[in-house]
Amino acid sequence: MENTEKLKNSKEVIAYIAECFPKCFTLEGEAKPLKIGIFQDLAERLGEDPKVSKTQLRAALRQYTSSWRYLHGVKPGAVRVDLDGNACGELEEQHVEHAQAALAESKARVDARRKEQGKKAREEAKAKPKAKKAAQPRRPQNKGPKPESKPVETRALNTDEIVVGKEVNINMGKGNMAATIVEINKEDVRVQLGNGLQMVVKAEHLRA
Repeated sequence: MENTEKLKNSKEVIAYIAECFPKCFTLEGEAKPLKIGIFQDLAERLGEDPKVSKTQLRAALRQYTSSWRYLHGVKPGAVRVDLDGNACGELEEQHVEHAQAALAESKARVDARRKEQGKKAREEAKAKPKAKKAAQPRRPQNKGPKPESKPVETRALNTDEIVVGKEVNINMGKGNMAATIVEINKEDVRVQLGNGLQMVVKAEHLRA
């Protein structure tokens, strides 16, 4: 069975009538001027065709004859053709002038639309905030040497003060560290620091 699905739009209708009447309609290159009253001929020839209606034919014919390809073909010396490609007389001067005016007007509208779109695109691009530059990591400022902390004044422990559980300071030359005595072995004393670590120091390094 033949495909009888109805054509959806003017583009499909134009392609269909170009297939049915290739000596009259063309999809590429310069189009030939059509016979005056060709719509009636189309309606008669395709009146029983389920694919296309008269309304679709009229809309497609209007689109075809207003295209730039068709308007370019309406020029002095050109000959109109019927559905079978037969000559139907030369174009009248007023028809040529009308086609040239319509072509110029159509091109002017397209050019104006393109300029408007370009202007709008430039304005939108200008309006968009510029992407912020990635913030560079700030270099640490050289604040100079840190002020030295005043040393804590301490004194050496007496022998009777060196007892287990005594809280003392250990003087190791780089400042004092707080600690607690946990074991005494003659001159060696085991202490525990605030962070839990234990170490053995000489009794002479202990300060009150």
